[in-house]
Amino acid sequence: MIEVSFPGLGIENFQLNPVAFEVFGLEVRWYGIFITLGMLAAFAYAIYRSKQEGFNADNLLDMGLYMIVFGVIGARLYYVLTSLDSYILPGRSAWENFLDMINIRGGGLAIYGGIIAGALTLYIYCRLMKKDWRRALDMVAPGVMLAQAMGRWGNFFNGEAHGGIVSENSLLYFLRMGLDPNELTAGMAYVHPTFLYESLWNILGFVLINVFLYKRKKFNGQIVLTYAAWYGFGRMFIEGLRTDSLYVGPFRISQVVGAVCFLAGTSLIVYMLIRCKKQERAGEYVPVFAALTEQSGENSATEDTVDEELTDDTNNENNKENQDDGQAD
Repeated sequence: MIEVSFPGLGIENFQLNPVAFEVFGLEVRWYGIFITLGMLAAFAYAIYRSKQEGFNADNLLDMGLYMIVFGVIGARLYYVLTSLDSYILPGRSAWENFLDMINIRGGGLAIYGGIIAGALTLYIYCRLMKKDWRRALDMVAPGVMLAQAMGRWGNFFNGEAHGGIVSENSLLYFLRMGLDPNELTAGMAYVHPTFLYESLWNILGFVLINVFLYKRKKFNGQIVLTYAAWYGFGRMFIEGLRTDSLYVGPFRISQVVGAVCFLAGTSLIVYMLIRCKKQERAGEYVPVFAALTEQSGENSATEDTVDEELTDDTNNENNKENQDDGQAD
């Protein structure tokens, strides 16, 4: 059991059990439940945006299944590769090390690995199906942000993904979380609830993107770049507070990746907006949703033409059959 409190918010000590329930002796943990709920929320959001971006239910179902499978593999692989010392241990066989590496129930999923693998899977799927992968990324990215916000509450139930002890002079002192047990002190320690910081940051980004940006986007890919820049900026600072960061040498790898996402995302957004502005001045710019409507109209016109041709052919055949019948009579 884990004992938690939020004294600055008036929430006194209460206990958490990481295990929600058992089925035939198998533990079902809150972490897994929140991850699953996050995936469902992301899928529901993609359905909501699918028609707007020119995708149908079959596309989403296939894409979603592939992304979930390879996303989980990517999240685990990223975590294992950045903490190999914990999995390649002396005195154990290669097989034992391998079994430990693939034991997801033992903990260890890195969100960046899941995002990278999921995005790569989406790109390959769209290329094979001749779909616009930039539209697909825009359709999926805010849902991923929502899933991340929900998934962090799984960390809360595990008593993990928290920061160091909060100074009384900190502006975030009112959000301090009491946690026992912890790896910092014996008994209750009042730490940064970094899981909460990241969850709130993602929810704020999700709301801003959907309220102010989505229907006003200037180019395909703007939403996913905004997500990358927003999440990267927040993670860059939040990661610096955590006590369980993955390191490569002296660097917190998630902090470095966050900074790269922020800089790359922001630079590409600025570049593309300048490009769109130049196209507007030259009279060559077509709004993204207008372009999609035109494309749908062209497809519908083509389908109508084909239908008319088929109808004409059918009528001609029927007329010919009627004439033949008349001659036979």
